[in-house]
Amino acid sequence: ENHGKPSLWVFINAPWYYPSTQPLLAIYVTIEDQWEKTMTQDAAPLTRRRLIGASLAVGGFVAARVSLALAALGVATPPQTMGPFFPREKPLDVDNDLTRIGAGGLASGTPIHVVGRVVDKGGRPVTGAVVEIWQADANGRYHYVNDGRDVPMDVNFQGYGHDTTDDEGAYRFLTIQPPPYPASASWTRPAHIHFRISGPGFERLATQLYFAGDPHLATDRIFNAIRDPAQRANVVVSAEAPAAGLEPAASVYRFEIVLGNPA
Repeated sequence: ENHGKPSLWVFINAPWYYPSTQPLLAIYVTIEDQWEKTMTQDAAPLTRRRLIGASLAVGGFVAARVSLALAALGVATPPQTMGPFFPREKPLDVDNDLTRIGAGGLASGTPIHVVGRVVDKGGRPVTGAVVEIWQADANGRYHYVNDGRDVPMDVNFQGYGHDTTDDEGAYRFLTIQPPPYPASASWTRPAHIHFRISGPGFERLATQLYFAGDPHLATDRIFNAIRDPAQRANVVVSAEAPAAGLEPAASVYRFEIVLGNPA
């Protein structure tokens, strides 16, 4: 039921990967006001570029499904700078739960689960890949580096973690929703999580994950340095429907990582 709102089906196929006359992925989209305005402002035909642009404008369900579709189509996750805040020294606790250190207290901030798979451009899972993440704490401060900014540090936040992909290429992290923070007087970085993926048989990839609807995406120099709109869409994630048994107020974000270059 679309309650009278305009809607459309988007059918996506990849015959070189999924040899079938049936679409690999079908998306039913209810078009919200911003989507409708974006798609009809010049009566131009629906293209991949316009589909991606509109999905980034509205965020939410559509952005998540477009990102998954692009991963299925083998759109490689773009490399991005590791930035200045990769830990100089790894913490003693380096598991995939960044919300606490050992048996200590809980980190400040809203918990989020970041899940996904690491696959090659043919969609085959990459087993045994090491997935590392690092990010700012709820105060916008990085750990295990000389951050240099006058903001307090959350001593309960792990700041860095890693996981190893299973036979399906899957990984999972429990962390907190990172905040935007000022990179300079004229530049605010959007909320993001740094990723680095390593393993035998492929070139190490460093990239960043962003969140749909963040107003700072439009002016972020690093995000907008990704010239291919499909690759930009590939690193923007949206919250999935909440699952039973999670922490109160926790969200789940799915980030599919497509490796583009063999070693």
